[in-house]
Amino acid sequence: MSAAPAAAAAPPRRVVICGGGVVGACTAYFLSTHAASPTVPTLIEKCAPACAASGKAGGFLALDWCDSTPALSALARASFALHRRLASDLGGADAYGFRPVHTLSVCVPTLPKPASPPSPHPLLPPWVDPSASAAPPRELGTPDTTAQVHPGLFTKAVLAASGAEFLIGEVERVLVRDGRVAGVAVKGRDGVVDADAVVLALGPWSGRLQVVREVFGVSGLKAHSIVLRPREPEKITPHCLFLSYQPAPGAKMLDPEVYPRPTGEVYICGMSKDENPPDDPATITGEPESIAMLHKIAGKVSSQLKKEEGAEVVAEQACYLPCTTDGLPVIGEMPGVKGCYVATGHSCWGILNGPATGAALAELILDGKAKIVDLAPFSPARFLKRRSRR
Repeated sequence: MSAAPAAAAAPPRRVVICGGGVVGACTAYFLSTHAASPTVPTLIEKCAPACAASGKAGGFLALDWCDSTPALSALARASFALHRRLASDLGGADAYGFRPVHTLSVCVPTLPKPASPPSPHPLLPPWVDPSASAAPPRELGTPDTTAQVHPGLFTKAVLAASGAEFLIGEVERVLVRDGRVAGVAVKGRDGVVDADAVVLALGPWSGRLQVVREVFGVSGLKAHSIVLRPREPEKITPHCLFLSYQPAPGAKMLDPEVYPRPTGEVYICGMSKDENPPDDPATITGEPESIAMLHKIAGKVSSQLKKEEGAEVVAEQACYLPCTTDGLPVIGEMPGVKGCYVATGHSCWGILNGPATGAALAELILDGKAKIVDLAPFSPARFLKRRSRR
């Protein structure tokens, strides 16, 4: 007589998410809205929701810009579709500035503006000065393939919709008993936050936890940005610009990006460098020379964006993007620690890929397998295999 099949393990009921950025928020949302086993998690964040890169990013979304890497392409395409679904479900146009956009590549001239301005190119929106383009602009995306959100508002809206319990605190370590996660220890808090499953979504700070550090490293890329309110915000159309700019002959080429928002504000980013983030995200500030360069570039793009001509400075800031050695995010269960999951290393595509990452993790945690996207290429176990080959 054959033995009866083993019963499937019950899904965890106490899930703790460490990290209040876009990945943690999306994981919380898809856990709480899971069709068969909805589970409202507890989320722990050191300072506030979206206080680091998720609040200071550009919020640009692209359907097919990751297609050169098949694994990343599947994640990005699934996530782009989820962004549209979430915008419909959560009123994203009003709640967090979701909208389709036109996207252009523009080569900004190195030399000063000519005395007689060139004729405007038909692709350039009217708020961009004709002299900002040293060559005909190229179309990189249409409203069918590119879109945007305000990243901070998106993260907070998704987190609020999840109903997750939110705790302020610094996670010091993951507690493991007999190879299985048992909870997390939080600095300055008596006792332990018990858990059947723990998700580590702390961006570049994920690598400071021993359970992660023993398997792989996460580095930080410091990226600067400014937010301006132009003189006539109603004239700013939904055109995102990817610029090429050489500050002086022979100087290193820069690749700044310009994202107008539905509020009339314009976000400009660029000027990045490898650097370890400080302990506290609230202490991060931009470097004056990088901020000054972004203002210079903004003024070259449009007189609407010149401080000297009335543009208001809303923010001057910096954040740290989480990066891995092979350029792929790490999403999955930590090897050797049952019930401990990680999601980090999304680099500049965190806002785009947050929804599919959260949905896949929710499926992995509650169903035992991700269906929305194959997580095998993103498994943290890949780093163990490389070590053993060495």
